[in-house]
Amino acid sequence: MGGVTILIGTGKGAFLLDGDAGRSGWKVSGPFCDGWPINHVIGDPESGRIWAGGGGDWCGAGVWCSEDGGKSWACARMTKGQMDDWAANDAGFAEMIGWTETPLPFGTDFSQVWSLHYAHGVLYAGTKPAQLLASRDHGKTWEKVEGLTDHPSAGSWQPGGAGLTLHTIVSHPTDPARSWLGISAAGVFATEDGGATWERRNRLSNADVCAHHHHPAGPKDGEVGHCVHNMMRAPGGGERLYQQNHEGAWRSEDGGRSWDDISAGLPSAFGFPVRVHPRDPDTLWCFPLNGDMAGRFPPEAAAAVWRSRDAGATWEGLREGLPQEGCFFTVLRQAMAGDSRDPAGIYFGTNSGSVFGSFDEGDSWHEIARHLPTILAIEALDRP
Repeated sequence: MGGVTILIGTGKGAFLLDGDAGRSGWKVSGPFCDGWPINHVIGDPESGRIWAGGGGDWCGAGVWCSEDGGKSWACARMTKGQMDDWAANDAGFAEMIGWTETPLPFGTDFSQVWSLHYAHGVLYAGTKPAQLLASRDHGKTWEKVEGLTDHPSAGSWQPGGAGLTLHTIVSHPTDPARSWLGISAAGVFATEDGGATWERRNRLSNADVCAHHHHPAGPKDGEVGHCVHNMMRAPGGGERLYQQNHEGAWRSEDGGRSWDDISAGLPSAFGFPVRVHPRDPDTLWCFPLNGDMAGRFPPEAAAAVWRSRDAGATWEGLREGLPQEGCFFTVLRQAMAGDSRDPAGIYFGTNSGSVFGSFDEGDSWHEIARHLPTILAIEALDRP
């Protein structure tokens, strides 16, 4: 078995963190992608391709691709930014950055790529504001998935704290027509016809008895709070999904058609990421923070990853190797990842620039990188 590469998106470009076959000897390379803010980095273990999505007001939005394991990168720019306006009016600046007047495919439709997902030969991108794009040539050209853009509820979608972002894309492992999306703050959407139509899936399973939260992002009117933070599908042949919401952790047994609150036992209902075991549908991890308005750091300033072995019925805090005093970092929605080894490796990145890894499914933790820029997202890529 080969090593593991942690793919890291930061506020100052993409980084790669390579470990050997024993998940040790970690080495950082980067920054890549010209220092763009990179919201998400993913890889395809079969081809070795790596994609990084990001951008911002200055550079516009785009997706970078490396065909050689990170040695070289090419960018497919999608929308214009402030630098395009500068370059159009300053020939010297245009020459310095290699700018041309070639029209960009989506004009000013969105400012950032927030999420990437590769499945069944198609590369998907979620943007800010929320739109879904698809590429069938590995990221060179893109088209909008109009069925989502034209959804009847689109006019009522409200931005979360980071804006109206499509941050989570989940595919069915065997049926390319089925997938799920997470949008803040509009909730969960699902398609069963390849994106032609989308169903909004935020219904509570016990709406008549479920306590409603007082925060505007909390459940109300019989629905889970629309500010979903992250979502994953459980492995196996079932229909189970998990999500971390602005107001709690939730489980669905029917593909998101209804949701059960599984927050009991956690120190806080607020957090960003959720991670599911690669083989066991009952095992999952999350990283609770002390609350939306309380600072968004670990409760009592003591870091802990919380694990459930029974699908969220009970939880245990895992602290060995994590800072237990004066810990004020945040773990963002896409900043927890897992490899496919046995035992499974779990990783998370912090906004203070550290990456922590566990090689025994969370029982103990090791800081495997530090002093990186603000970490926005990580993924684990198993190398052959």
